[in-house]
Amino acid sequence: MKPLLTDLVSTVNSIPQNFIRPESDRPNLDEVTFDHSIPLVDLQHLDDGPNRSTVVKAIGDACRNYGFFQVKNHGVSKEVIGKMLHVSKQFFHLPESERLKNYSDDPMKTTRLSTSFNVRTENISSWRDYLRLHCYPLEDYVHEWPTNPPSFREDTSEYCKNTRRLAVRLLEAISESLDLERDYINSALGKHAQHMAINYYPPCPEPGLTYGLPGHADPNAITILLQDEVPGLQVLKDGKWIAVNPIPYTFIVNIGDQIQVVSNDSYKSVLHRAVVNCKEERISVPTFYCPSPDAVMGPAPKLIDPLHHPPLYRNFSYGEYYHSFWKRGLNSETCLDMFKI
Repeated sequence: MKPLLTDLVSTVNSIPQNFIRPESDRPNLDEVTFDHSIPLVDLQHLDDGPNRSTVVKAIGDACRNYGFFQVKNHGVSKEVIGKMLHVSKQFFHLPESERLKNYSDDPMKTTRLSTSFNVRTENISSWRDYLRLHCYPLEDYVHEWPTNPPSFREDTSEYCKNTRRLAVRLLEAISESLDLERDYINSALGKHAQHMAINYYPPCPEPGLTYGLPGHADPNAITILLQDEVPGLQVLKDGKWIAVNPIPYTFIVNIGDQIQVVSNDSYKSVLHRAVVNCKEERISVPTFYCPSPDAVMGPAPKLIDPLHHPPLYRNFSYGEYYHSFWKRGLNSETCLDMFKI
C-alpha cells in the first residue's frame, strides 16, 4: 500500500474501505447551507485611526456569533499569496520519490509530510495528504523544510512572516474586543509558536462517503486559512453546516480553543470540516498561531468574577493541551472538556 493518498488515487476507481465513514457520520451534502456565509471584515482601518474601534467591534461580533470570519485588505500582497499557492501545488505534483523524502508518521516531528490526520491512532482515514511545518522562529526550522521546488523555502518563509504579522494584529483586536489590554493575548501566548499545513485534497471518486477532514475544532489560538478557488470548507452554525466559498486573496480566520479559554467561553472555538469533490484537486494552507509549549493558559482574570462569571477552565500548559489533541484525534468532541473545572 502506498503511504500517500496522492499516489494511491490514480490506481483506484472507488474509495478503499479504510476511507469509508459509517452512515451516521457522512457529509450529507444535500443538507449543507449555501445561501449565507460567515462575516467578511475589512481590515483597512484596523491600524490606529478613528475607525479602528468599528473594525474591532466587527471582529468581536464575528467571534461571538460565528467563531469564523473572512478578512480583506489584510496587508498581505497578492504576489505573496499567489506564490504560496503556486509552490504548494508544485510540491504535491513532484514525483513520489521526491515527496517521500519528507514523509513521517510521527505527529511530534516539526517538519513532515503525511496523510489523513494521525495514521498511528485513527481507525478511518481522511481524504488528504499534508505537509506540516513549524515556522516560528523561522531560523529554527527553515533548514528542515523541503528544498524542492527550488523556491519553496523562500516563498514559504515570506508567506509565514506576513501571516505572523497579521496574526499579531488580529490578536490585538480580539483582546480589545474582550475589553482586555491590547497586548493581553499576545503576552499570554508566551514566546509564541506558529505552525502551518499545506493540505492537498485529490479528486475523490465517491465524495459522499468520506471527508477531507472530519468536523473538528482547532487547538491553537487563531487559524488563518488560505484556500485556492475550489470550495471545500464548511462551518457549523446553529446545528447546520455552512459552505464557505472562497473569495480570491482573502483569508478565513477562526477562533481556536485557546481563545475560548482566555475569553472564558465568551468566544467559542467552532467545529469545521473539509469536504472533497470528484472533479478537482483542492489546496488549502492553514496557519496555526499558537502559544509556546511552556505558556500557561487559562481564563483572563479580568473576565472572571466569583458570582456571575466563575472560571470555567483550570490553568494548563499549552504543551499539555497540544499532546492531548494529537493523541485524541480529530473528532467533534473537543479537548477542552478535559481542562474544565
